[in-house]
Amino acid sequence: MIDTSDLKPIKGSMDKIPAIGMGTWRIGGNYAPNYSKDSLWIDALKFGIGYSIEKVGLALIDTAELYGAGHSEELVGKSLRGFSREEVFITTKVKPENLSYNKLVKAAEGSLRRLQTDYIDLYLVHWPNPRIPISETMRAMEKLYNDGLIRYIGVSNFDKELLEEARSYLSVTDIVVNQVKYSLLDRSAEKEIIPYCQKEGIIIMAYTPLERGEVLRLRNVIKLAEKYGKTPAQIALNWLISKPLVVAIPKSENRNHIKENIDTMGWRLSEEDLKILED
Repeated sequence: MIDTSDLKPIKGSMDKIPAIGMGTWRIGGNYAPNYSKDSLWIDALKFGIGYSIEKVGLALIDTAELYGAGHSEELVGKSLRGFSREEVFITTKVKPENLSYNKLVKAAEGSLRRLQTDYIDLYLVHWPNPRIPISETMRAMEKLYNDGLIRYIGVSNFDKELLEEARSYLSVTDIVVNQVKYSLLDRSAEKEIIPYCQKEGIIIMAYTPLERGEVLRLRNVIKLAEKYGKTPAQIALNWLISKPLVVAIPKSENRNHIKENIDTMGWRLSEEDLKILED
C-alpha cells in the first residue's frame, strides 16, 4: 500500500511533492561534464524514481543547468524513460549569469531539451544576481509559466527581503519554493527565512541536509538511531521533514543509500525525541 503521509502541499495548488527527493549535485560532473559513470548514475536515478513512486506514488528529482554543465540534466532525462511523466516531479535551476530576460528563456529551453521533456515542474533561480534586476528575472519566469513550459516558480538562496521583492513582481502566480541550506548543524535559516516561508505557505527545500556526513556523528543522532532501529541519516532527515513545509533533497549515487533516504518517509520521531534534537 502506498504511504502518502509524507507528501507536502504546494502553495495554491492541489499538487503535492514527496518530503524526500533526490539531489544530483556531482552526478554527471561538477562544473564540467563527466561521462565516466553514466551507466551507474542512470541506474541509481532510475532505482530511486521507481522506489519513491512505490513508496509515496511520486518521485522528486532536483538538478540544475550548472551541474556537470548540463550533463546532470541529460542523465535525469535518460532516467525518466519507462516512467509516466506525471509520476516524476522535476526541479531544475537557472544559473545566476542567465537571469536576464532573453538568457533565462533560452536557458529554460536548453534545460527542456536536455531533460527530454515538454515542461519543467519547478524552475528555480539558483542564486541571486545583484547585477540583473529581479523584476526582469521574474518577468521571464512568468512568461515561461504562462507559456506552459514551467508549472511552478521557485528560488534558491534568497533571503526574506529578496524573496518578498521577487514575489511582488509576479502577477498571475507566486513563488512556491525557496531552496536553502538547512540541517541539524546549520540552522541559520530558522532565524528569518523559514518562519516567513512557513507563514506564507512556501515550501523550504533543504539542500546539504546531512552536511556531507557530519550530522551522522552527532551523539544524540546516534542514540536515537539505536532507539528506533534506523540509521543516523534517517534520524537527521526525519527531524527535517517533521517540520511543516520542509522537504529534504539528499544526494546519493548508491542504491542502498537512496533506499535509506526514501525510507525516512512513512514514520515519525516522537515529539520528545524531536525536542532532544531541537535543543
